Amino acid sequence: MTVIDPIADMLTRIRNALARRAPEVVLPASRLKVEIARVLQEEGYIAGYEVDDTGSYPVLRIKFRYLREGTRTWRPAIRGLRRLSRLSCRVYAGVRELPRPYQGLGIVIVSTPQGVMTDREARRRRIGGELLCEVW
Repeated sequence: MTVIDPIADMLTRIRNALARRAPEVVLPASRLKVEIARVLQEEGYIAGYEVDDTGSYPVLRIKFRYLREGTRTWRPAIRGLRRLSRLSCRVYAGVRELPRPYQGLGIVIVSTPQGVMTDREARRRRIGGELLCEVW
């Protein structure tokens, strides 16, 4: 099966796994997906990730982070994910146009010439790029 938009597929798999309260999700690996997982781990949205390339194709295993809410309930650290730039309509932003999702409580993952990073890091380095997705 060929996936047209691998980033949208990754975000949908994460969304579906979180809806099931799964401890982890396994998906086909690519350099961009690994970089997105790295940013999510640095920002505290996931517990960890690893790339397993022992099989016929490399897979990315993402372990979720759940937070205690009350005495017996747990909620995922990721409340929501949304793809911003699509294959049919790429969304680029300069350093001054970078969005601040949820008044700074969420992050936008940006693909820049210096690598994949959050909107805050891109603002700090004074560079813009393609807006991949937002996480809150």
